[in-house]
Amino acid sequence: MTIHANSFDPAPLTRIGFLLFPGFPMACLTSAMEPLRAANEIAGHQVFSWHLVTETGADAAASAGVLFPAEASLANAEGLDCLFLLSGPDAEFEDQISSPGRLRYLARHGVAVGAVSGGVFPLARSGVLSGRRCAVHWCYRSAFEAAFPDCTAVDRLIVRDGNIQTVSGATAMFDLSLELICTALGEAAMNEVACLFQHPLIRNGSARQKIPVLQSDRTVDQMPPAVKSAMSIFSKNIEMPVCIRDVAQMSGVSPRQLERSFRAATGLSPGEYYRRQRLKAARQMVLFSWDTISSIANAVGYASSSTLSQHYRKQFGVTPAQERKATRTHPSIRTASVRP
Repeated sequence: MTIHANSFDPAPLTRIGFLLFPGFPMACLTSAMEPLRAANEIAGHQVFSWHLVTETGADAAASAGVLFPAEASLANAEGLDCLFLLSGPDAEFEDQISSPGRLRYLARHGVAVGAVSGGVFPLARSGVLSGRRCAVHWCYRSAFEAAFPDCTAVDRLIVRDGNIQTVSGATAMFDLSLELICTALGEAAMNEVACLFQHPLIRNGSARQKIPVLQSDRTVDQMPPAVKSAMSIFSKNIEMPVCIRDVAQMSGVSPRQLERSFRAATGLSPGEYYRRQRLKAARQMVLFSWDTISSIANAVGYASSSTLSQHYRKQFGVTPAQERKATRTHPSIRTASVRP
C-alpha cells in the first residue's frame, strides 16, 4: 500500500512493447516493467500497459533461462506507443528483410522505437539507427563502432534522437521508466516509485555511464584529474595509438607525474593500461563481430594479427581465433557471457 494512492489525476494510457530476442537480458525487462506497474498502483488506474512481442510470436527464453510468453509477433504488433528491442549483441532477425522493414515502418508511423543494452545491435542492423546518435553500453562500444560506422555511439545512460530512444543497460532502463512516470503523473509519482524500490538516485538520462577501472574498485569518474584525462584520451585513440608523452602533455602533467599517478590509482603504468584497453576492445570485436582477426588487429592499433594474438593469449588465456571458435561453436558459452 502506498501513501499517495489515488491522489493523481487521470493520465492517458501509454502502451509499451518489448521485442524480445532469444537470450535477452531479463534484468532489462523487469527494470522497465516493475516501475510502470508500481506507477499504475499508486495512480489508482492503468497509466501504462506492457506487451511482450517476439519476431515470430514464439515464446522467448531470457538469458537466465526463464521463459516469457509472447503476446504477438512483430508483424502483428499494433497500437503501440513505444517498442524497445531487448537482446544480446549477437541477436539477428530470422527474416532479415521483412522484420527490419517492419521496424522502419513503425518508426516512420509514429511509434517511438528504441533498444536496451545489446538490443542496439539488431536495431542498428535494421537501418533505423543509420546516421543517428545512440547510447551503447561501454562493454559493447568498440564492437558496435566497428560494426556500424554510420552510427554515433554516445557515452550516456539514455540517448534520444528524434523518436528513437536507446538505453545503455538495465538500471538505465529503470531511469527511463521513471522519466515516463514523471511525464505522465508528475515528479511526486516518480519520486514515490523510486523510493518504493529504494532506487538510490534519480539520474538524468544524459549522465555518463559508470565505467570500471582495471585492477581498481573505483570507476573512471573517480580517478584523479590527470589520470581521468589520460583514460579519456586512450579510449578515443584505440585504432591509432598515441604516445604516452603526448598524452601526459595533453593532460597537463609531465610523463613522470602521469606514471606515478597512474600506478597509484590503478597499479598499472599508463602504457600497460592502454594496452589492456586495446585488448579489451579487440575482445569485443572477436566476440560480437565477424571481422577478420587481421581487421580487428588493425582496428585496435596492432601492425599484425600475430602480435595481437600473442598479447591476447597472454591477457585472456586463448588466442582470438580460439575464443571465437569456442563461442561460435557452443552457443551456451555466448549465452552465459555478461549481458548488462
